[in-house]
Amino acid sequence: MAKLRLLYFLPALFFAVFTGKTTAQIYRPSAQTEERVLKLLDKMTLEEKIGQLTLYTTDWGSTGPTIREGYKNDIRSGACGNLFNSHTVGFVRDLQRIAVEETRLKIPLLFGFDVIHGYKTIFPIPLGEAASWDLEAIEKSARVASTEASAAGLNWTYAPMVDICRDPRWGRVMEGAGEDTYLGCRIAEARTHGIQGKKIGDTDAMLACVKHYAAYGAPTAGRDYNTVDMSERFFREYYLPPYEAAVRAGAATVMTSFNDYDGVPATGNKYLMTDILRKEWGFRGFVVTDYTSINEMVNHGVIANEKEAGELALNAGVDMDMQGAVFQRFLAQSVKEGKVSEIQIDEAVRRVLRLKFDLGLFENPYKFCDEAREKAELLSPAHRAAAREVARKSIVLLKNEKNVLPLKKNAKIALIGPLADNKAELIGNWNGAGNANDCVSVLEGVRAQAQQEVLYDSGCEFFVAKKAGVGPALELAKQADVVVVVVGEQAMMSGEAASRADISLPAVQEELVLELVRTGKPVVVVLMNGRPLAIPKIAENAPAILETWWLGTEAGNAIADVLFGAYNPSGKLPITFPRSAGQVPIFYNEKSTGRPYNPDSKWTSRYIDTPNSPQWPFGFGLSYTTFDIGVPKPDKTTFKKGESLQVTVNVTNTGKADGEEVVQLYVRDLVGSVTRPVKELKAFRKIMLKSGASTTLTFTLTERDLSFFRRDMTFGVEPGEYEIMVGSNSAELKRVKVLMTE
Repeated sequence: MAKLRLLYFLPALFFAVFTGKTTAQIYRPSAQTEERVLKLLDKMTLEEKIGQLTLYTTDWGSTGPTIREGYKNDIRSGACGNLFNSHTVGFVRDLQRIAVEETRLKIPLLFGFDVIHGYKTIFPIPLGEAASWDLEAIEKSARVASTEASAAGLNWTYAPMVDICRDPRWGRVMEGAGEDTYLGCRIAEARTHGIQGKKIGDTDAMLACVKHYAAYGAPTAGRDYNTVDMSERFFREYYLPPYEAAVRAGAATVMTSFNDYDGVPATGNKYLMTDILRKEWGFRGFVVTDYTSINEMVNHGVIANEKEAGELALNAGVDMDMQGAVFQRFLAQSVKEGKVSEIQIDEAVRRVLRLKFDLGLFENPYKFCDEAREKAELLSPAHRAAAREVARKSIVLLKNEKNVLPLKKNAKIALIGPLADNKAELIGNWNGAGNANDCVSVLEGVRAQAQQEVLYDSGCEFFVAKKAGVGPALELAKQADVVVVVVGEQAMMSGEAASRADISLPAVQEELVLELVRTGKPVVVVLMNGRPLAIPKIAENAPAILETWWLGTEAGNAIADVLFGAYNPSGKLPITFPRSAGQVPIFYNEKSTGRPYNPDSKWTSRYIDTPNSPQWPFGFGLSYTTFDIGVPKPDKTTFKKGESLQVTVNVTNTGKADGEEVVQLYVRDLVGSVTRPVKELKAFRKIMLKSGASTTLTFTLTERDLSFFRRDMTFGVEPGEYEIMVGSNSAELKRVKVLMTE
């Protein structure tokens, strides 16, 4: 095994050689910073050092099971060098003053917060933003969030969350980029760049924290905090790369995950944190645990008590203990007993201090405490405009029979559903400092653009078992030209600790939709949710369906823009929508079996009660116009190992409206030394085309794009036949074969 693991260090070199990218963006402190850190470290007692490795929450909010009282006294004593859930300039300034005026060494605090999809101006949930397939828009969203949060006193955020997820039962699927590794890597880079801005230390930027390292998005049964079990090959190829992408994009910090990997909890896993993260990738920032995850290793059953858990974590490569107080209570004793060394503690402290120096906190500990900037930035008109733009890019048109959409502004509309005039749910879960009262509801957005009266009724409630309000809603529907029904989850039904075994619409919402369809009026279903939902009856019967996720502050305006055609929807699903929970996990890049699916044969890999196919596949999304994507044309059908391949494809807008299309390129290795997926996304391009216009796109495939972990676990290519596929989603593709030779 040791010999095999030596081979695992090859991908870092391969990454640089075959992508043209180097490690230049990886965070590296300057020589001047190193000198200042060493001088300060020489003055510190062991207790003060341990304080720099301690992170406590304030009493302003809880994102976990415990709240610690007395954190102000911990700051004064040097027992706590970092805080989270502390924001707004006034609050941060008071706490920072304690650190720099009432302690011996006057070391400033880091202030962290979960700024996941906006601070005060709330953008779509990350899964929704991923549906835009627009990397520039996603980076802009993170840039606005970082600008606002840093204006409110913060200098560190626990984002981006880059966990790949193929199981929509898992509540935290809403925080990531979906099921695909390639798309996930590109979004991880975009979010990291947006959060950290031009450079660490700029007052309009924060430190990024890549989470949750690693494989947190693959819990058994989709149940949050559950164990993870996968092969090293599967981990390396599908779940690990987005973390690496974020680190190579310059992310300054990394957060451990709650799950185990290969039988060892991630928070105590030296292979993850030292061998891969530091030695293989060259990471120089610090590693923080998730909320009390050191303490929780005792429950995993690999360690006897919290003291030993702290020793396991520090020896594995953890630098900072979030909320558990294990380092604070036990590390000094562990040093005396020789279970950990002060040299190890010094190295962890250096990592923390480097970033405090690079942030400029020693020169000006109040640099993120400018009341005038806070007032100017939060919910500014420019930020609200950006939120509206990103929100409408995130909407996916799933169905549009007989061109029900876009609506005519002079149509008489019945707006129905528990989410139609609801602001409380629009900011979704993990909503920063967002306020639902700042949101534009769907009813407000539609009324602002409609030219006729908009009738409204809630139709039903979220958790009422019977259809008490359906009758009045049906009467309104009969009076209208078209019905728009807004249904979905409540915000807290997705997110952390919000896994669902049943991923259908809650309560009687499906019945409400079907009753409205039976009126014979055109019905547009607007979905709001934090995960893929299984809605086969609605998918079959409703003529038009929009997936809108939770879009944030400007949700109502963005949805109205799409409903009335002010914006032509361009979103594509970043995750597969199943027909039922029984198909889960379901994803597009599956492998073939010895008995691949055949609808005409029982003795193949199939269900007897439902098709294998999903309701809507990865990459799917319609438009108010149509596009013709031609057959891919490689510049050569035979090429040598080491050569790149140029693939061109013609794209034409064949409809009557201007619109955007996401052209997707997939690859299949037809014969490998180990089984390979039936297709893998390797490139995409989002383009705008006017009605009737055409363009030719060129994609470049490198050797790395065709590489994988081979039978001996080395990373590279194998000569042979490959299939190149291009289309508008993962299921509708045009194909060509090419041959790689030695």
